[in-house]
Amino acid sequence: MTESSFSLDLAAELKAIVGSQYTLMDEDKKQPYCQGFRLGGGNAYAVVRPGSLVEVWQVLKACVKADVIVIMQAANTGLTGGSTPNGTEYDRPIVIISTMRINDIQLIDQGKQIVGLAGSTLFGLEETLKPYGREPHSVIGSSCIGASIVGGICNNSGGALVQRGPAYTEMSLFAQVTSDGELELVNNLGIDLGETPEQVLENLGNQNYQEKDIHFPDKRGSDNEYQQRIRDVDADTPSRFNADARRLFEASGCAGKLAVFAVRIDTFPIPEKYQVFYIGTNDPAVMEKMRRDMLSTFKNLPVSGEYMHRSSYDISKKYGKDSFLVIDKLGTKYIPKMFALKRTVDRWASKFKFMPNKFSDRLMQYISQMFPNHLPKRMEEYRDKYEHHWIVETSNDGVAETKAYLESFFKSNEGDFLECTEREADQALLHRYVTGGALGRYHVMNGKDLGSIMTIDVAFPRNEQDWFEQLPPEIDDKVAVKMYYGHFFCHVMHQNYIMKKGVDAKAVKKQILSSYDARGAEYPAEHNVGHEYIAKPALREFYQKTDPTNSFNAGIGGTSKLKNWQSLDDKHQGCGCK
Repeated sequence: MTESSFSLDLAAELKAIVGSQYTLMDEDKKQPYCQGFRLGGGNAYAVVRPGSLVEVWQVLKACVKADVIVIMQAANTGLTGGSTPNGTEYDRPIVIISTMRINDIQLIDQGKQIVGLAGSTLFGLEETLKPYGREPHSVIGSSCIGASIVGGICNNSGGALVQRGPAYTEMSLFAQVTSDGELELVNNLGIDLGETPEQVLENLGNQNYQEKDIHFPDKRGSDNEYQQRIRDVDADTPSRFNADARRLFEASGCAGKLAVFAVRIDTFPIPEKYQVFYIGTNDPAVMEKMRRDMLSTFKNLPVSGEYMHRSSYDISKKYGKDSFLVIDKLGTKYIPKMFALKRTVDRWASKFKFMPNKFSDRLMQYISQMFPNHLPKRMEEYRDKYEHHWIVETSNDGVAETKAYLESFFKSNEGDFLECTEREADQALLHRYVTGGALGRYHVMNGKDLGSIMTIDVAFPRNEQDWFEQLPPEIDDKVAVKMYYGHFFCHVMHQNYIMKKGVDAKAVKKQILSSYDARGAEYPAEHNVGHEYIAKPALREFYQKTDPTNSFNAGIGGTSKLKNWQSLDDKHQGCGCK
C-alpha cells in the first residue's frame, strides 16, 4: 500500500507527539524493531518510542485516525515472532510502538503486588523486590534476556516454576478499538486514577495516587489454582498451554490484540532455604515415576524441574558458552546490552559484502572457545554416565523431603543424584537456560551443510507416560540434529531440530504436530502462537472479540491481516485480480 492511501500527515503528527528523535522512519534504524528475536520480520511505516503513557495514548489516537495497524512491542524477545510484522499481505501500513522507555515499577502493599508499566522488565522487577524479600513470577530464563512484564502477561508466558504457573492477571489497564472503530481506555487495575484517559494515564505514570485509592478486588494477580492443577497427574489434559481458555482474560493471553499500558500482578516471598538436586538416569520411565511421586505425594512441591537430554547438554556446552560466561561473570543485567551490541555489529557488518552473515555470532563463538571448560566436574561426570538430566530446585521444608525421597528411590532404581553446592546449582541452571539460543548458534556455525531449523514447544497431557520422543524412521531420517529440553514437572517440552539439507521443515513439522494431536497434546505451550503456529478456534475467537476491527497485531496466529478480519478471498471477490 502506498503512503498516499493514508494520512500523509501521520509522520508529522507522530513526531509532534514523541519528537523526531523517537520517531524512526529510516529503514536502517527501524530494522531491530522489525525483525523477530528468532523468527519473523517485515516492514513498518514507522517505529515510535514514546516516553510516557500519555504519549502512547496520543500515538494510538493518531494511528486509529489514520487507519493503520499498530503493533505494541516491548523487549522483542519472543521466540515465535509475535511482536513484529511478518511478511506482506497487510492491507494497511504498520506502526510499531516500542514501550521500553516506559519502565517504571510501582509497589503495592509493601511489594506483595506491583504495577508494571508497559516497558518494565523482569530483571528490573527482580532488583526492585530484593529489598522487600520478594521475587517476581519468573526469576531466570526470560529475565536473562530482558523480557518484559507486560509481554509475559500478554502471552501467558512461563510456568517453569511449579508453584506459580504461567503469567496471569485479571487486573490491567489497556486501550482497545471497539467494533465501531472508536479507541477507548479500560481501567481494571483496581486503582482510582481519574475520569478521562489523559488523567488516568498521567496519574499512573507519575504514581499520583494514594493508599486510599488502591482497592483489592476479588480478581487474580496470578494463577493461584495452578498447584492443584499440576498435582493431578492422572488428568488427560496438559497442565498449561497458551490457548487454555481458563486463562484468556483481557490483557492475559491477548498477544498484542490490546494496547496494554500496565498490569498488576502478585509477587512471591524469597525462600529462606534453597537446594538444587542434579539427577541422572538412562531410563525415561525412571524420570516419569519420580515426577508422578513428587507431584502427587509430596507435601511441599518443588520449585522447578528442568530437563536436558545429553544432546542438549553437549550443544549448550559448546554453543551457549559465551552467553553462559557473560551472565556468570557480568550478571543478567548485561544481557540486554549484549543483544543490542550484537544487533549493531551485525547491522554494520551487513554493509560490507566481504563480511560473513551473522558476524557477531561467529566472532563470539570463536572467542568463547578460548576459555577453559566452564562446567563443574561432577556434572561432567554425569554427562558421561547418563542420557537424561533433571535439575530439581527445592525450597524450605521441601529440601529435606526431596532429599529423603531421592535417597530412598535410588536404592532400588537406576540412576543417581547429586546434592549441588551453591556454585554447582548456579552453573547447572545457567547451563540449562542458555540452551534455547545454542541451537541457533550451532546452525550459524555449521549451516552450510544443513537444512533449516524447526522448533516445537509442546505440552503433553499430565498422565502421559511415554514423554520422550521416538521419531518414526521416515521422519528421523530427515533430521540431522535433535535437541530435547524442557520443564519436566508440567510435561512442557522444547523439541528442536535441524533438518538435513533439502528437507521441507514445514512438512516434517506438520507430521510431528499431527502425532501430538492424536495424543491429546497442546502446542504451543508457552511461547504463544506468534507467526509460527496457527491459532486454534478458541484462541481465534478470543482475538476477534478482543480486537473486532483487527487493528492490533494483525495476522497473529495465522489469522487475517486485513481490516475487520476479512479474508483475502473476500477482498478479491469480483475484482478480477485473482
